[in-house]
Amino acid sequence: MNEKNGPTLRGMTWNHPRGWQPLEACSALWQERTGVAVTWDRRSLQDFESFPVDQLAREYDLIVIDHPHVGQVARENCLLPLQDARLSAVAEGSVGASYPSYHWQGYQWALPIDAATQVQAWRPDRLAAPAPDWREVMDLAKAGHVALPLRPPHSLMCLYTLTAQLGAPGRVQGPELFDLALASEAIGLLRSLLPHLDALDFEQDPIAVFERMAQPGSSIHCVPLIYGYVSYAMDGFRPARIAFADMPTLNGRGPVGSALGGTGIAVSARSKHPQQALDFALWVAGPEAQAGPYAASGGQPGHAAAWEDGKVNAATHDFYRATRRTLEGAWVRPRHDGYMAYQEAASQRLLAGLRTTEPARAIVDDLNRMFRESLPR
Repeated sequence: MNEKNGPTLRGMTWNHPRGWQPLEACSALWQERTGVAVTWDRRSLQDFESFPVDQLAREYDLIVIDHPHVGQVARENCLLPLQDARLSAVAEGSVGASYPSYHWQGYQWALPIDAATQVQAWRPDRLAAPAPDWREVMDLAKAGHVALPLRPPHSLMCLYTLTAQLGAPGRVQGPELFDLALASEAIGLLRSLLPHLDALDFEQDPIAVFERMAQPGSSIHCVPLIYGYVSYAMDGFRPARIAFADMPTLNGRGPVGSALGGTGIAVSARSKHPQQALDFALWVAGPEAQAGPYAASGGQPGHAAAWEDGKVNAATHDFYRATRRTLEGAWVRPRHDGYMAYQEAASQRLLAGLRTTEPARAIVDDLNRMFRESLPR
């Protein structure tokens, strides 16, 4: 029995088994080891993408964030810049740009605990293999077997990914975020898919689409662009198992440019126990926890030690190996103070434009104008 008595830290994560189960499991082990307890509250996926971090930092010691928040949190001084010799063990194991995505203006604001990007999801009981390219995606769509989550911000994430894959990743420093010609081409591709999608796709995020796809009688056999969720790759999580693969090639271009997602764990600047919070963050983001209890408890680790582990891959039908190329080639979204409001507004603007006959170039011009206006003066 552990005789140590430490403080109780409060943490906030997002409300999906992938978001809270691994943190609760790791926290129980941490308390046995150190006497420091960490309790976790949860917020919805929509709140996770939009709720003010500054407000959360007033109530919690540890906060799970998305990397596009870092410009805003740096201005608000609501998170602790992380400085510790142990950071190197996390940095060296970064999968793709997961670790540097939380680095801003010379400081590390969070540590990646979960790595994700837009990949392909498919039903292995319906298809012999994932769609290799967009030509096959369109064939499946015309047969009624494709879905695409378009609820904001995912409409914008699809445009980011396709434009980057066509050869023009977004210019995060501005002034023009999108290449006019290639972003217009990407909009054309999305529009060609829309007539073959269920109306629900316009209202659903990835979790909702996966829930539909994982039903035994689902007509969804392929989702060409969707943030990977390892939970659905595991036997028994839902009635039907979903497999994952690199995103389809486009005009001969491989899986490069997917819009990076994932989460990082940050320490509140207002925490009364900053050292204990940092100690936990470093451990849960490090190789031991990531390849061990974090992955074993339904997490989707952000450390290469887990992505390359044989047991971790075996338990998930090679989720990690099957999507690693896409993750390594993923693109980091803008992170400046002002971006989060742009992401929401631009997603809405794009979704409205996609459903009309408005010229694609007019939509891209508008998205670029809105981006210029979001940049710091």
